[in-house]
Amino acid sequence: MKIAFVGKGGSGKTTLSSLFIRYLAAQQAHVIAVDADINQHLGAALGLDEQEAAALPAMGAHLPLIKEYLRGTNPRITSAETMIKTTPPGEGSRLLRVREDNPIYDACARTVRLDDGQIRLMATGPFTESDLGVACYHSKVGAVELCLNHLVDGPDEYVVVDMTAGSDSFASGMFTRFDMTFLVAEPTRKGVSVYRQYKEYARDFGVALQVVGNKVQGPDDLEFLRDEVGDDLLVTVGHSDWVRSMEKGRPPRFTRLEEPNRAALRTLRQSADASFARRDWVRYTRQMVHFHLKNAESWGNAKTGADLAAQVDPDFVLGGQAARFSAPQPA
Repeated sequence: MKIAFVGKGGSGKTTLSSLFIRYLAAQQAHVIAVDADINQHLGAALGLDEQEAAALPAMGAHLPLIKEYLRGTNPRITSAETMIKTTPPGEGSRLLRVREDNPIYDACARTVRLDDGQIRLMATGPFTESDLGVACYHSKVGAVELCLNHLVDGPDEYVVVDMTAGSDSFASGMFTRFDMTFLVAEPTRKGVSVYRQYKEYARDFGVALQVVGNKVQGPDDLEFLRDEVGDDLLVTVGHSDWVRSMEKGRPPRFTRLEEPNRAALRTLRQSADASFARRDWVRYTRQMVHFHLKNAESWGNAKTGADLAAQVDPDFVLGGQAARFSAPQPA
């Protein structure tokens, strides 16, 4: 299943997503973690040192490879150059699976060993000097969106994405790619402002959204969050000596995480698992096509010089059955 962590800058979304990833790995789950924030911190939160985090390959730098691989033998996509971040799969496209090896993972993913398991970590990559002043960072996360659009995942598989801060993820259709979105909010007016934006934008798209209250120090904080977000408040997280040690680069073994915070992570997994059972592959595919046509009309056709609406396969629905129509991996 696909899970997003969102929130304003400084809310603790990266810390919470890293704790959730560690928890899943300790349960021997199959996990792909994706740092989709240009301010790259997930690797460090998962225990990588500065040099290791800097050495993570940037998905954005491998966009030509990603496009060429995913295009497969799809006759509706005439070249990799005509693919944009929202291009949907169709018959002949190559689909990604969590538990496989493929050229995209070889180029873009690195195995991170944690206390009681391991995960694959991928990252969009930071701004480079050539990007400054001339590029929009949304082009960087386009590689993530393409991969999510071509990913067939199961109920015992987890793709956990640490998203860009604030409501910026609404600049594309990527916010609809998730079974569950956990919004991390502090008990402050600024902390819940992003929640209100997300709730408003997501309402028409059936996005499953639940709030994780962070830095909750007492009954007043809890009451504030309940008043502001109502039933969307799933769980709260308080002070953690384990997290403080982790942020110093000296985390104890994960088994020593405080039980109240471990219980919160259990609740997150239970909620995410329940959301997958409600996934509608037809709606999921329809939303993918909706945003592709919208992007094609607004800028994609002009940029590529092609009619990108022709890339849509009207008979294709992403899901388990779609694997029968997927092109094989290159020999």
